[in-house]
Amino acid sequence: MKNKKAQHRTIDLPEIEIIDLDKEPLRRLKETSRPKAAPADKGEQEAHGQEADQPSKGSGRIWIYLHILFAVLIVGMLGMIAWRIAHFGTTVDINDYEGGDNLADVMDHFVPAADSNGQDANGDGILTIVAFGNAPFADDRGSQDNLANIIADLSGGVVYNCSVGRSFLAAEGYTLRHDVVPMDAFNFYWLTTAFCMKDNMDLRNNFQTIFTSLGPDAPEDGLEAYNTLMSIDFNTVDVITLMYDASDYLTGHAMYNDQNSTDINQFTGNMEAGIELIQETYPHIRIIVLSPTYAYAVDEDGNYVSSESYRYGQDVLSTYVIKQLDSCYARNVSFVDNLYGTIHEGNAPEYLTDNIHINVAGRRLVAERFLEALNYQQPSAE
Repeated sequence: MKNKKAQHRTIDLPEIEIIDLDKEPLRRLKETSRPKAAPADKGEQEAHGQEADQPSKGSGRIWIYLHILFAVLIVGMLGMIAWRIAHFGTTVDINDYEGGDNLADVMDHFVPAADSNGQDANGDGILTIVAFGNAPFADDRGSQDNLANIIADLSGGVVYNCSVGRSFLAAEGYTLRHDVVPMDAFNFYWLTTAFCMKDNMDLRNNFQTIFTSLGPDAPEDGLEAYNTLMSIDFNTVDVITLMYDASDYLTGHAMYNDQNSTDINQFTGNMEAGIELIQETYPHIRIIVLSPTYAYAVDEDGNYVSSESYRYGQDVLSTYVIKQLDSCYARNVSFVDNLYGTIHEGNAPEYLTDNIHINVAGRRLVAERFLEALNYQQPSAE
């Protein structure tokens, strides 16, 4: 189809005569048409003339003040922008703030015992604790410097150590099968199903099949943890605690699923699913979650870098801890913030043996923080 050019019409404008208002006849007409002002004496005319010629001193001052205020606001905004640019991307040391280490204690969420028995939930006179997790509880397992043994010594209770050093909190598969991800058998949720459903023979046979398929690759502490769980009468257990370090963060495991809070493939979802099962099966047991401590991220060159600015998966390490706290609020269980309240970026060199593992002094700090949650009492109304 041919393009047609637009046809333009020429519009003839009428000639416009420009009127000069200063011409004498028109000027006289304007003057005669104006309303006449009321007569005034000479004094009033002089006064009005002075007021018209001289502006008010007060109004001048107001404009000066407004200009000064505007200038101050501009300088303040420029200063704020300069400060933000200078501090962008830098690490903030928690000790720079008033309160130091105690600043982040607001992230703790301590739930007191539900009845007068306090720590001894079942009233048998023995404080019985079962510990789950990975390296923090699994390192130096047979030593008195092991975290579970330190807690037993400080609390005077009996602690069963059911941690597995090579495990994660988030599962990598959705089913417990030897031909999917057999190491999933040692995460928190599936170990929870093992003792909450210990009378389910199909489940027990499934675990045995997984252990057999793993053969020499089966973690030794994983088999020990499973057998220990099968031997415990959980009606006598008072407290369950769990502590997984930053391994899930460093591996890039998923962190949370807003559409499914008990998604076992998520860091928080696996924990929530296990807590839900425990609360349904053994509602008398108190649960105390210990967050990961600070850990360094490792960049492509093998250098330690801040885990506050380095992402492997969904987010930085602190977000994993914050989302874990949200889950504990939702499930009404105690949460101990170890990331800021125990071993943080400011003191990490003193308590880490590498980028993630805790030394003996660090374990003692974690144990003391656990006892704070264990011994927490409801504040009096007074």
